[in-house]
Amino acid sequence: MHKEMERIQAAAAAVRRRTDFVPEAAVVLGSGLGGFADMVRQEAVIPYGEIPGFPVSTAPGHAGRLVLGWVESTPVAVMQGRVHLYEGYDPAEVVRPIRLMGALGARSLVLTNASGGIREGLEAGTLMLLTDHISCFVPSPLRGENLDALGPRFPDMSQVYDLELQARARAAAERAGIPLLEGVYLQFPGPNFETPAEIRAFARLGADAVGMSTVVEAIAARHMGLRVCGISCVANRAAGLSGSPLSGEEVIEVANRTAPRFRQLLWNLTAGLGRKNAGEVTV
Repeated sequence: MHKEMERIQAAAAAVRRRTDFVPEAAVVLGSGLGGFADMVRQEAVIPYGEIPGFPVSTAPGHAGRLVLGWVESTPVAVMQGRVHLYEGYDPAEVVRPIRLMGALGARSLVLTNASGGIREGLEAGTLMLLTDHISCFVPSPLRGENLDALGPRFPDMSQVYDLELQARARAAAERAGIPLLEGVYLQFPGPNFETPAEIRAFARLGADAVGMSTVVEAIAARHMGLRVCGISCVANRAAGLSGSPLSGEEVIEVANRTAPRFRQLLWNLTAGLGRKNAGEVTV
């Protein structure tokens, strides 16, 4: 068996020794959203360090816990904090949590992040629904021997972000009265912010916002057949667009300020992802 499959199975077995809870949806919480996990009616909370082979978050504001529980009637697995390539992890390690949540039973995945706005109108505090993505200077998490048990060697990426989940996100935002813009997200490896020249190049490529996560996770999720939805909190204007230096502190401050709206949107969306709600799109 492929060593990565062995790691995923070992991680799943460790979780199963703690709980037999089966999630139907999975959520990855980006900067400022850790409090969403505290809103969940929890069945089990497992620190990443207690799951064998599980990468541990080192980024500020990422608690590093797997939370299993309920969002209304939807059973969920919530990553309270993610890991990033810039922390020194390789792509297979970064996406191992996604593969674990799929192995536990999740069939839908909601990815969240903080980003820098490139397109005019994407100001700090804006929420943006991902309609597509660009991977830039970021290696694919599918490099190397294919995990045939998870998906095909050459998976299609024509529609990474599920159209029905996009519709559900729009409906969830409308229900809460939360403005939700849409656009294409680009992942840059980090941890340094981008240069103004890079931002100009990304704009020409068609990117509306840029960040340091999400794309590799979305690729791995689609490879194994999960439906994916992505929502970004624009935390600042990207390099060269505001005239001010960028800082991680600013990203965290804006993400925290936007968090109450973002959490409500995320709750409304996730509550509708259980099997009993499979045919409903509420507004």
